Amino acid sequence: MSGPALIARIPGSKSITNRALLLAAAADGVSLLRDPLVSEDTVAFREALTGLGVHIETGDDGVWKVTGTGGAPSGGAAVWCEDAGTAARFLPPFAAAGEGEFGFDGTDQLRARPLRPLADALAVLGADVRVTEPAGGLPLTVAARGLAGGDVTVDASLSSQYLTGLLMAGPLMRQPLVVRGAGLVSRPYITMTQALMRQFGAYIDQFDEFEGGAIQVLPGGYRAARLDIEPDASTASYAFAAAAVTGRSITVPGLGTGSVQGDLGFVRVLARAGAHVEITDRATTVTGTGPLRGGFDIDMGDISDTFMTLAAVAPLADAPITVRGIGHARLKESDRIAAVEENLRALGIRTESGPDRLTVHPGRPTAARIACRRDHRIAMAFSVLALRVPGITLDDPSCVGKTFPGFHAELERLFPDRTSRTPRSSTSSH
Repeated sequence: MSGPALIARIPGSKSITNRALLLAAAADGVSLLRDPLVSEDTVAFREALTGLGVHIETGDDGVWKVTGTGGAPSGGAAVWCEDAGTAARFLPPFAAAGEGEFGFDGTDQLRARPLRPLADALAVLGADVRVTEPAGGLPLTVAARGLAGGDVTVDASLSSQYLTGLLMAGPLMRQPLVVRGAGLVSRPYITMTQALMRQFGAYIDQFDEFEGGAIQVLPGGYRAARLDIEPDASTASYAFAAAAVTGRSITVPGLGTGSVQGDLGFVRVLARAGAHVEITDRATTVTGTGPLRGGFDIDMGDISDTFMTLAAVAPLADAPITVRGIGHARLKESDRIAAVEENLRALGIRTESGPDRLTVHPGRPTAARIACRRDHRIAMAFSVLALRVPGITLDDPSCVGKTFPGFHAELERLFPDRTSRTPRSSTSSH
């Protein structure tokens, strides 16, 4: 038996926090965001909004108070996005709906991530946007004079965040926006965006009968809201996978049937691998039932932020596991397919890959030092495998601060008997 369920302390959703910050910033009135994620990415996003003239108060009560500007920014600003892809994809459309000269830049890691599809879509809507060539990314400059709205198709095959950025700017345009995401990946994030926009008073509708599933957003701005931010489902995947591979039971309160996060679907993947899953309206619990079952092929394109979690523990399964639909993961913080494959091979595990797939064969992983590539999800995924394989260490344990600064401490709290078997450097955040 697994014993009583352990309660995992999962911080607030990054995806919800940063979307809610922007919507609150554009709203008319004062919004209260309860239990937001406090991490490098969300602090960078918050500070970028402050630089755009938004007043945000943070207190010790776990509530951020955002005084909205009642529309898009004006006057121009230099915006530093740090490593936050959401800042680089969400804030330029927000700025383009305003007035003034806005410059966006970030770290070398963020500069390497493409922005050309977003810039092209904004140009169709009448914006003057200049991106860096030849990569088509940061630094990016917007000479803003408002956006008229209209009909536009954005290439969303690399990231759903381009479409999200346009949608959230829609209520700030002068006329209705009708937008389509060509080749859309990570579709649940668009569903999340629509739900949050509605909570802040926007009118948004989807028309699946039109080619490409056109989404219409009407002008009218946003109104202030109070929002309780649910735990991050992507981050919860590490706790759930840990339960599956250790034979224990872990519950994440606040993640239930009403969640707006598609990545909660990862628990269905664990169920396919043999874990017992229970989802109620208030919580989700995963219980390990024995060795992982493999021998399946699964498309994780809609929940690609969790494919690394599965791939890292896949060597423990009784047959190969193939993940497909993840080609866009090559353009995240790192080439995540290559990063996972490199590290699994260092552990002595056989893998095969293609442009958008990865196959992991069962094996006996040996101790190795994980090359994190400054990617928080690589570090956290292989930390789960370390619960079963002594001697796995991370070359950059502190990179988890991007989304979960307390990750290593929480893993130690949940699994003191397991984490103590590995060198401190692999499970600390120094």
